[in-house]
Amino acid sequence: MAKKKPFVLRLDPEMLKSLEKWAADEFRSTNGQIEWILDKALKDSGRSKKN
Repeated sequence: MAKKKPFVLRLDPEMLKSLEKWAADEFRSTNGQIEWILDKALKDSGRSKKN
């Protein structure tokens, strides 16, 4: 497993609240949900190096 690098992310409180709700609905952590969203966006745009 690749080592993860810590990263500070500033979000609007309402956006964070929505992300937390979405994550809970899908049984993910908030961090896991953000990673999933970013990974999907990278794949959809053809910018992901993952297969």
